[in-house]
Amino acid sequence: MPLTLIALLLGLGLFVGALSGLLGIGGGLLMVPALTAVGFGVLPATATSLVGVMFSSVSGSLRNWRTGKLNLRRSLALAIGGIPAAQIGAILAEYLSPSVLAFAFAVLQGVAMYLIGVRQRLALRDGEGEDRESGSEGNPEGDRHSESWLDRSSLGIGAIAGGLSGLFGVGGGVILVPLQMLVLKTPIKDAVRVSLGAIVAIGASGLMRHALLGNVLWIPGLCLGIGGVIGAQIGVRLMPYLSAQFISFLFRSLLIIMAVFMVYEGWILLPSA
Repeated sequence: MPLTLIALLLGLGLFVGALSGLLGIGGGLLMVPALTAVGFGVLPATATSLVGVMFSSVSGSLRNWRTGKLNLRRSLALAIGGIPAAQIGAILAEYLSPSVLAFAFAVLQGVAMYLIGVRQRLALRDGEGEDRESGSEGNPEGDRHSESWLDRSSLGIGAIAGGLSGLFGVGGGVILVPLQMLVLKTPIKDAVRVSLGAIVAIGASGLMRHALLGNVLWIPGLCLGIGGVIGAQIGVRLMPYLSAQFISFLFRSLLIIMAVFMVYEGWILLPSA
């Protein structure tokens, strides 16, 4: 693999890893279009991005766990719903044409932009949501769900994110964060940290299935992952100092660019008449 491509993938992993730590996402929403732009097919890009997703989410979650700000039970509840759904999503991806997968990915990015807006409004409604930190072990507000942490809401949210993870090579955080805030009434920073923890298991499930199907390109994936580890550490350290509005604006701007590219990619992949 050319050194220029290795450097590009390391830089991409670094940038996406930083966003992962800041937003509680795996980063696949940006990795997949970027890999496609440098010449990877849509399905290999989808599968390979999960390597980077895994590295960055593990890196950020370890940092959160060491500082006592990760609610492991809540992450586990989401992961239990997401792991089997990720397997189903990865299998389904095999049966979709590259053009359909590209168009569907662009739609997902549009949904992601909407959900980021929902998340912002929820954070503002709760007094910006930035100062309501967790108690011990990342337990928001004493964990109002502590008696039923493995509830249907958590399993359902995890299942939605898991299906998207396996199908599109994303971590699912863009779904996990706003739905936790909306359904479980979780403060934004707690939702970000719990999401990142759940993505470790959900992403691993989808990656395992894609690996068994032979879709993963390991060397590019490892380059993304190494950059992602460093970037995620930067992201989780920056989170207390940056406003949610600024990060959301940056991320949505990138999503618009990538969605337009994926529509173009899907168009050129359409079979000729």
